[in-house]
Amino acid sequence: MADTDSDVLDDRAAEFTSVSLGEIEPARSRHMWTRSAVHATDELVAAGQWNGSVVAYEAGALEGGSSAPDLEPRWTVNHPEHAVGIASLEEADGGDDGSDDSDAIVVAGRGETGAIAAYDAATGDRRWRYETASDVGKPVKDSVFYLPYVVALESDPATGRVYAAARRYERDGETRRWHSTVYAFESDGTVRWRYETDASPIALDRADDGDRLAVGYNRCTGDHDVGLVVLEAESGDPLWTWDPGTEGDRRVGDVSVDGEQVAVASHGDKRGYLLGPGGAERWRVDLAVPTDVDGETLYAYPNHVYANDGRVAFVTGNTYAEESRETEGRHPNEHRIAAFDAEGTPLWDDAVRGFVHGLAADGDRLVAPCAQNFRVRDPDTHAVRRYDLESGPVGRERFDGVATAGAVADDTVAAIEEPVAYHDDGETRGTYRLHVAALE
Repeated sequence: MADTDSDVLDDRAAEFTSVSLGEIEPARSRHMWTRSAVHATDELVAAGQWNGSVVAYEAGALEGGSSAPDLEPRWTVNHPEHAVGIASLEEADGGDDGSDDSDAIVVAGRGETGAIAAYDAATGDRRWRYETASDVGKPVKDSVFYLPYVVALESDPATGRVYAAARRYERDGETRRWHSTVYAFESDGTVRWRYETDASPIALDRADDGDRLAVGYNRCTGDHDVGLVVLEAESGDPLWTWDPGTEGDRRVGDVSVDGEQVAVASHGDKRGYLLGPGGAERWRVDLAVPTDVDGETLYAYPNHVYANDGRVAFVTGNTYAEESRETEGRHPNEHRIAAFDAEGTPLWDDAVRGFVHGLAADGDRLVAPCAQNFRVRDPDTHAVRRYDLESGPVGRERFDGVATAGAVADDTVAAIEEPVAYHDDGETRGTYRLHVAALE
């Protein structure tokens, strides 16, 4: 594999404009759960915060080659719960005057009700709201991990439809249970169909032709025992399923649809897969499989995958040991991004160095917001790293705090920085801010 390192490249630094998002508790040495969200369109950048506030900023100043957007707020709303996911519905027909009057910003919540709400992209007026707790159940314990959680959103501009996956966790002694529902919402918020299981969904991706929806399931402890389900988008009926066939309840970390193929990041065996129609295996690659390091068997989870035009990129996460909860060792392929061609031949790889909460993509552009590496506490890992899917590293922008959310659309890149306080030095680094720039 052509092993590159974006840290030794001359950075093609983007010129960011930044705005404060207020206050949030600093992250610690270990990465925290998803607390922020950002989404970019050609019209605006929307930032979702842990306190529920969602602000849409004008992105028009990015046009005409400007690299320093003004970020004037268009509107602000208070989502009823933690705003942890955002998608946009840019309907194909638009308004009669060519404006974005028919467009919407859809916000996913984590809270008592697991609320999904759609807001008018021009005004912020709420169009509809749905409480997923009516399907997955209400929390049985006052803890963030027990709250109903809308983990993923996908939209289809051709139909005006929004797809969502929600889950709820509960534990009784040693027994762990998940309750989950995948939804198709019409543009007015009407539920077209539901697909319910007792497993934990983690990712959605829609085929470009709108016919299929891939759902990745991370934990399978009940009757539902497969990591990937491909649904017929019109009806919600299962078309085919796939599973890594491994022991334990860990199955899939992420899915990405590319034409008739589906790329899968497998938590079960720590490999990456490209599947054809019906789940036929085209190829698989070792990503962070169990490896002996100084007498310990270490592994890392492939957490993210993105496929486009016959190329696939995978991102791995933290090192874990098979026989112990703690380890000072590091898997040689932890915190890396690796890309492959249509035949599974390596194209390039690079060290992302810190934990990547989510991989943002648009066409062949990739954005990896990198947070802390809790085993090697180094503030230089706090960065937004940018890649071309075909050729590799493009640039890197470092933050004082940790980068926990990213977005890219057309020539706009956006990221959210959260403050971090490592447990062993007492210093708080960074602040809670949104950063936006135009790319050349």
